[in-house]
Amino acid sequence: MDISRRTLRAFGAAFTGVALLLGGCTSGASSPRKPPSTKASVRAAALAPYYRQKLSWRECRGGAGFECATLKAPLDYARPDGGGEVKLAVSRKKVTGSGKRLGSLMVNPGGPGGSAIDYLQSYAGIGYPARIRARYDMVAMDPRGVAASQPITCLSDKQMDAFTQTDQTPDAPAETRRLVASYQKFARGCAARSGRLLGHVSTVEAARDMDLLRAVLGDRKLNYVGASYGTFLGATYADLFPRRVGRLVLDGALDPALSSERINRDQTAGFETAFTAFAKDCVRRASCPLGTRDVAQARRRLSALFARLDAHPVPAGESRRLGESLATTGVLAALYDEGAWPQLRTALRSATRGDGSGLLTLADLYYERGADGSYANLMYANPAVNCLDLPPAFRTPADVSKSLAAFQKASPVFGKALAWAALNCAYWPVRPTGTAHPLRAKGAAPIVVVGTTRDPATPYTWARSLASQLASATLLTYDGDGHTAYGRGSTCIDTAIDTYLLTGTPPPSGKRCT
Repeated sequence: MDISRRTLRAFGAAFTGVALLLGGCTSGASSPRKPPSTKASVRAAALAPYYRQKLSWRECRGGAGFECATLKAPLDYARPDGGGEVKLAVSRKKVTGSGKRLGSLMVNPGGPGGSAIDYLQSYAGIGYPARIRARYDMVAMDPRGVAASQPITCLSDKQMDAFTQTDQTPDAPAETRRLVASYQKFARGCAARSGRLLGHVSTVEAARDMDLLRAVLGDRKLNYVGASYGTFLGATYADLFPRRVGRLVLDGALDPALSSERINRDQTAGFETAFTAFAKDCVRRASCPLGTRDVAQARRRLSALFARLDAHPVPAGESRRLGESLATTGVLAALYDEGAWPQLRTALRSATRGDGSGLLTLADLYYERGADGSYANLMYANPAVNCLDLPPAFRTPADVSKSLAAFQKASPVFGKALAWAALNCAYWPVRPTGTAHPLRAKGAAPIVVVGTTRDPATPYTWARSLASQLASATLLTYDGDGHTAYGRGSTCIDTAIDTYLLTGTPPPSGKRCT
């Protein structure tokens, strides 16, 4: 069974070869009891032309009923009248039914770095329930720095190939130095190729762009479905503009109150949970490449495979060979969705026999590497946003070494690799602008937070935490496997979310689905 590129984009890029660092932001909502400052008034006046702009819609390339346009936004919201502009790609598919139009429904698949427009045109705009598409214009905007919205770039394709193959489980000082050098080269490339934009791709700025689009579309309030990192983007919007919240679904939630080290460690444990579920299913099968005894045996055999690939990469049907780093990425990519387990079993069986092509295919899908060797910008935008949103998890290799035991306790299989992956923001050329803290969104309309109990990328505890932070949130639980829940086969989940989007009535508090 193939994992489609659409599926991986829909899940978002919660794990990357350059680290997951997702965090909080500073609320821009001002108190209604205080008059605006002179500086704030000047800023509001400078923003007014952006809020009044008219979009020039045209048929998108490829047609299929989608329209495209370009939204202008200030590069720097602190200096909207003199800091330059960014051009943001927008797409929509207008309502297809005769019922009363409910406005626009904005979607974001996560990442950071996932293309919302690709997600809309390949899935949401045609695959969301017909009764939703009959009442809402389906809308997407690639966030600043992502895909069609002035994409961040960092390396050439050949350089990116080398980067993805860098040993991320250093066993000697020389290997540690090579890993650090790869992170430094990546960061220098981003600074050289992306310029000033690199300092203005934070989640707060992307959320402000969403409010611009809301207003330009003529919507009084924002209706939104965000998955994975898209939940943090949506929660940030709600905290900035609580009175402009319409119907918000936050599926596969992040916890904005956690430090980047804690986020990385929690996610490491999440992938261990997902691997355990895969292994329990695998060992019941006579053909399981990780043995047929128990999860412990499966864990040992996968660790042994990674160790062999670290020492001796195997052929993969092309010039690249499959080493430990690419193999780890391939396994983690397949753990996003239980539907990929058959493909993972086949790929692991081949790898144990010296053929790395199956795991390399999974890794390439995850990295959005095309058959021609070109990369989309997902893996460039991802650290660009993450390294702005939170201070780095670690600042030196010594910091990583001190935390290895905790990461390996969280996951004996993946802990070491994911701990070292969290070092990359230590070398980022732009200082972080965000901090970790709870998001409250006081005064917002009801918000639905969705959590999956065995989600590998956004652990269920994060959904519980976000739901407790947001003043008007209801937690909807999916007792199952995989990353995110909406549109993945649970009639209970889909009915609850569809009802909320159509009527504004959230599911009962504590509702659980299978």
